[in-house]
Amino acid sequence: MAQTFEDLEIRSLSRKLTKSLWEIFYKPSFKNYSFQDQIMRAAISVSNNIAEWRERWTNKWFTQFLAFAKWSIGEVRSMLYTALDLWYITDTQFEDFHSACKELSVKIYRFIQSLY
Repeated sequence: MAQTFEDLEIRSLSRKLTKSLWEIFYKPSFKNYSFQDQIMRAAISVSNNIAEWRERWTNKWFTQFLAFAKWSIGEVRSMLYTALDLWYITDTQFEDFHSACKELSVKIYRFIQSLY
């Protein structure tokens, strides 16, 4: 088991996803601030929930916070469809983000399974 949350691959992938989303949705030309806020809060929530495990110390709590992280990835994926439908992102960007979200979701699920 990782000694700190910083050691976890799922946390690193989460940070990378958040940064990539920020590069798209925090351009000066992007003006839908409520959408911007919602997708970024969901993305940041993934990393924060992964980090909170270290404060809980038990697999039961860790699993709960990992589940919250997985749910937040689902929210980001849902918002990506809206971003595509409203032409905020291209088809290629959608595919890249969607793929990264699915990969992270699977890795979180597998990590939860490894705890038991």
